[in-house]
Amino acid sequence: MIRAIVGANWGDEGKGKVTDMLASQSDIVIRFQGGANAGHTIINEHGRFALHLLPSGVCYPHTVNILGNGVALDIPKLIHELETVKERGINPHILVSDRAQIVMPYHVLLDTYEEERLGAAAFGSTKSGIAPFFSDKYAKIGIQVNELFYPEELKEKLARVCELKNLQLEHIYHKPLLNAEELFATLMEYKDMIAPYVCDTNVYLRDAVAAGKTILLEGQLGTLKDPDFGIYPMVTSSSPLAGYGAVGAGLPARLITDVVAVTKAYSSAVGAGEFVSEIFGDEAQELRIHGGDKGEFGATTGRPRRVGWFDCVASRYGVQCQAATQVVLTAIDCLSYLDEIPVCVGYEIDGKIVKDFPVTPVLKKAKPVLKVFPGFKKDIRGITRFEDLPKEAQDYVLFIEQELGVPITMVSTGPKREEIIHR
Repeated sequence: MIRAIVGANWGDEGKGKVTDMLASQSDIVIRFQGGANAGHTIINEHGRFALHLLPSGVCYPHTVNILGNGVALDIPKLIHELETVKERGINPHILVSDRAQIVMPYHVLLDTYEEERLGAAAFGSTKSGIAPFFSDKYAKIGIQVNELFYPEELKEKLARVCELKNLQLEHIYHKPLLNAEELFATLMEYKDMIAPYVCDTNVYLRDAVAAGKTILLEGQLGTLKDPDFGIYPMVTSSSPLAGYGAVGAGLPARLITDVVAVTKAYSSAVGAGEFVSEIFGDEAQELRIHGGDKGEFGATTGRPRRVGWFDCVASRYGVQCQAATQVVLTAIDCLSYLDEIPVCVGYEIDGKIVKDFPVTPVLKKAKPVLKVFPGFKKDIRGITRFEDLPKEAQDYVLFIEQELGVPITMVSTGPKREEIIHR
């Protein structure tokens, strides 16, 4: 069986915990897109981990963890992360696709310089080099892992790439130029770092499918950060949709039979872009403090997340774009402090109420239509039976399930792996 676990919203939905849990039932866990620009937080018997590139199955000795060809591979960050988990007594089985492309030092520089150039109009990038990386990939000047093992051809390619990049650096950003020989030396260091983990994962996975292995695809971010279906242009640069999992991992699309979409019981987002149900000021800060395991602060950046009420319009759209077969609702315990819980049930646009998620120019005009539910005012952290939730909490879950149109099969009541309700 091949299952995908993906985000229904802007990312930061709590996928790490759910992936960690589902990995216990999986032979293989695959990261199929994105890079080190976002993180998944998991908490288990080994402690608390903020993973950025490593798949969330690293804590299971029986699980093979693969970084697929669709990943933006930052080799030094991956190796540092791997060393960090090894220091905690974990020795994961890691494979890296020989077709994955490498985040180059100049990608990070160009990402940083472009945000500086844009100023107030910046995208809110994590400055991890992601947009320049994917720009190069589709401009056909990216560098695949396998090219590290063909040094003469690599030298020639680097000379051509540096010529192009130096035009940008000199005439657009007015920054120091690249040196092709220094970059080549850096890539040879990268080769030594990554060589033990590189393989043809396409062949490996073909054999795994034939052997009936259970495979879990792990997406980064969420639907609304998709470059086609998200809040363009304030999106990421690779597709976080389950459908892309087949491409980014190298698997037959027809074999992805279960799509688990994760959504929070409220909304949160990092970075710029439209966010209709967003709240501000003291109200936002209070939700931010109560949210998550250590509050609503990015696992990669540490910066405060934007927060708001649950958005039925955006979440239903996110679930539909993912073709979800089931939904996990996380962080409902974080709402226990509220006397009343607002939910965004529609958008008012030019005096009309709409329930379909629009394109960005229309979205900019949208105002939230709120329905208010009574709070449950009880600490529900760690509850594992749905019937043990206060009736107000049960009603809240059932209303969201009705709005999404897809069964909510799990409700997370805390950050730990065992703090979850199976319905």
